[in-house]
Amino acid sequence: MDNFFFHTPTKVYFGKDEELKVGKIIKEYGVKKVLVHYGSASAKKSGLLDKVTAALKAEGIDYVELGGVKPNPELGLVRKGIELCKAEGVDFVLAVGGGSVLDSSKDIANGVANPDIDVWEFSMGTKVPEKTLPKGAILTLSAAGSEMSNSCVITDEKTGSKRGYGCQANRMDFAIENPELTYSVSPYQTACGAVDIAMHTMERYFCPGNDTYLTDSIAEAVMKSTIKAGRDAYNNPDNYEARANMMWASSLAHNGLTQCGRSFLLAVHQFEHEVSGLYPEVAHGAGLAALWCSWARYVYKANVPRFVQWAVNVWGVTADYEHPEYTVEKAIDMQEKYYKELGMPVSLRELNVKESDLEKLADMCSRGKTRTLPGYKPLGYEEMLDIYKMAY
Repeated sequence: MDNFFFHTPTKVYFGKDEELKVGKIIKEYGVKKVLVHYGSASAKKSGLLDKVTAALKAEGIDYVELGGVKPNPELGLVRKGIELCKAEGVDFVLAVGGGSVLDSSKDIANGVANPDIDVWEFSMGTKVPEKTLPKGAILTLSAAGSEMSNSCVITDEKTGSKRGYGCQANRMDFAIENPELTYSVSPYQTACGAVDIAMHTMERYFCPGNDTYLTDSIAEAVMKSTIKAGRDAYNNPDNYEARANMMWASSLAHNGLTQCGRSFLLAVHQFEHEVSGLYPEVAHGAGLAALWCSWARYVYKANVPRFVQWAVNVWGVTADYEHPEYTVEKAIDMQEKYYKELGMPVSLRELNVKESDLEKLADMCSRGKTRTLPGYKPLGYEEMLDIYKMAY
């Protein structure tokens, strides 16, 4: 087991009606004015925003609202939010929504607290935020895990560049998780969420590392639970048990717990970021589903034992010790079948990605043929292009 640092400072308030406590929770931070950041009009139509603002008013907390976050959060709205916070004297950011709203809120909080740095430099990795505003989240979608992660993914809509960065400043101070708030999530978005949640752990699971059987067991439990919860929530949207397990899995899958003692790189996420950056209408989870099986088939022979362990412990495949490749391929086929069962794409063609853009995607992912992704099998431009072609 490799050395590791694990720090998850986010307080979690989990269960029914926990969002009604948001005013009392924020009051503990001694703030003067809150930015209530959200996405679409559904936050208003559902009555959730009214509950949130009523809770703030009850505690005498002033606030200003900013909606309009898109599924792939855009730099332009982040910049608008930063300027609004400066003008209004905001000293706390409250995200009400899913991962996109949370990521936009993180970037706004970092931008306000570091006024001498262009916020896009954080995404590009040329600067690291030294400070941030306190921030919290009311989660309405189980997917990205941004409520407990140190990650923030933003798209520059002018260039199509989608970049993620990780740092402790990105940690939410608290997250309110009421599974009932996800009942209205569409079957498609529920499926996208199930893909993203499991992928956060699967990608960590298939990173280099040895003697991590405790971490492996936790990761396998998260993957298996997400498969079940995703299927159950997809088929029965008002299934509280399924929604609750899926929501908690979202947090555990991306807070660092399932990578302890192993290396960390979300390779397929890197591939997908280029797809949804170039095609912003592509939902992140759908893009991951379209890519993962091709990636797995391309790299698994570089570490067959690891993939056999996954096949046996997650998918319950009986190991064929004479032909272990058959064991792995059967499990990958089962993963692909599961995606189809949830209405997820298993090819880029299904997402209307143009075949003529595959070379561009590989060039973007390799940063102009200058970046190689490490892993069981190093992936440079040519290997990236092979995988994009396999996934087409």
